[in-house]
Amino acid sequence: MTQQVGDHVLQRLREWGVKHVFGYPGDGINGLVAAFGRADNKPRFIQARHEEMAAFQATGFAKFSGQVGVCTATSGPGAIHLLNGLYDAKLDHVPVVAIVGQTARSAMGGSYQQEVDLQSLFKDVASDYLVEVNVSSQLPNALDRAFRTAMTRRAPTAVIIPADLQEEPYEPPEHAFKQVPSSPPHSMTATVIAPYGEIERAAEIIDAGSKVAILVGQGARSAAREVVQIAELTGAGVAKALLGKDVLPDDLPFVTGPIGLLGSRPSYELMRDCDTLLIVGSNFPYTQFMPEFGQARAVQIDIDGTMIGMRYPTEVNLVGDAKATLAELIPLLRRKQDRSWRERIERNVARWWETIERQAMLRAQPVNPMRVVWELSQQLPDNAIVTADSGSSTNWYARCLRFRAGMRGSLSGTLATMGPGVPYAIGAKFAHPDRPAIALVGDGSMQMNGLAELLTAVRYYPQWADPRLIVCVFHNNDLNQVTWELRAMGGAPKFEESQALPDTSYADLARCMGLPALAIDDPEQIGDAWTQALAADRPVLLDIRCDPEVPPIPPHATYEEMKDTAEAIMRGDPEGWHLMVQGAKTKAQEFVPHRAGRPSP
Repeated sequence: MTQQVGDHVLQRLREWGVKHVFGYPGDGINGLVAAFGRADNKPRFIQARHEEMAAFQATGFAKFSGQVGVCTATSGPGAIHLLNGLYDAKLDHVPVVAIVGQTARSAMGGSYQQEVDLQSLFKDVASDYLVEVNVSSQLPNALDRAFRTAMTRRAPTAVIIPADLQEEPYEPPEHAFKQVPSSPPHSMTATVIAPYGEIERAAEIIDAGSKVAILVGQGARSAAREVVQIAELTGAGVAKALLGKDVLPDDLPFVTGPIGLLGSRPSYELMRDCDTLLIVGSNFPYTQFMPEFGQARAVQIDIDGTMIGMRYPTEVNLVGDAKATLAELIPLLRRKQDRSWRERIERNVARWWETIERQAMLRAQPVNPMRVVWELSQQLPDNAIVTADSGSSTNWYARCLRFRAGMRGSLSGTLATMGPGVPYAIGAKFAHPDRPAIALVGDGSMQMNGLAELLTAVRYYPQWADPRLIVCVFHNNDLNQVTWELRAMGGAPKFEESQALPDTSYADLARCMGLPALAIDDPEQIGDAWTQALAADRPVLLDIRCDPEVPPIPPHATYEEMKDTAEAIMRGDPEGWHLMVQGAKTKAQEFVPHRAGRPSP
């Protein structure tokens, strides 16, 4: 039987080890959809509720599996819908391959239905590799290059296949002029190490410092052990960029936690007072949260030379794999005998966790959102995967959630788009069907697209070895992060018409979809709710009514931010008095004396 082009596409995906393709059907990919049927659904077609969610699921799968995520969509509207999820992959440096349909070649250029210039549409988001296949002999090379480029550049790539071509007989490239063959898929592993002389220079800089700070991002994930060794040798504290939150566990006493607007006070103090900075696998953009220019001598390690030396004035830039480069650096470093800097860091960290606990336990109207995440930290399984969405709930994920070794977490770090929390968790379940996943999602994101993806969870959870997927909705009827940005950045009061969300019961909606759900409006019920959800034999939704006026106070609130917030209150913010009281209570917890000798919670 003659193999069609669609059949060959799936064969090549299997050769690349692809087991899941996230997508949504349409006539622009009918040839591919039929091929899935002929191939006994291998790889498995995972049907999202929307193409954007398919791209998010592929991105989440890639983040948590370390493999290439694959998504597919039809021509025109389906292809357009992929964009936001693919941009999320692009900005967070995640390997994703998009296979996209196009109108029949005979109709191209004729303003045909659903005809869109996909080359122009994808030329930015898939700038590392984008190709339209017009004859079947292009296919092996086009698909292989898409995968190899996605893996090597850690970027999304796109292959456009017209609808009529998908149903034509497949003809491989010949040994002929202007034919491009391709080698079969093979291992893409390679280790790049910075030049040894530059590593020696880095060691000299680090040894010369007496107050060393380390900043890690997601690029340091494979080098966690080496980062700990460096920190022990130098007496350094380690701050974490948001995408690197799961690189080191939070129960290490020298890990200061997140950095930036969503960061911790110990991370702010670490950067404020250090004299030496080592940046490993991070492209954290907010330089105002790094040491003052000229204050610290700095070294950066990154696998991508295009992203290095662009956030802080670094003396030595080491382009190479973080793990391999740190392994070469460690033997060159001397252990610092003066441990006063380390002791100071550990005191600051212990005090901070006490502060977070007190802030989380403050009464609110009705539930303090910090307590939701604090209570989760007490019960997180050792192999849990946590996803977060963009919004005020991101603050509580960043500050209040205590990762232990073996746990994973991620979110839309650079694009910071609303919407990926639930589809990321679904992608994580296909990457690790034997691990529980928890999505922390604001009600704005839930209304935007999270609700629909509950149906995806309902459909597929029987196929997961561990069926637990918990969606926790921070229900405050407010687009809360923007509300606080209006107050703190522009001195503007909350504008109800843009900020207020229509109220609904997320628990009732989940139950309508066939999922168990708990509605919580009493803080004393939170711990038991997590216990029940983590003991369930299927996905569960927690609908927790939270106080929108619990302030996401930065680690160092500037005079301008405080002045702007005060102006917002004076200009008639509808919750002015309540937010002022809640803010004062929350900030006051930072000044409670440290309980010396008390073990960290």
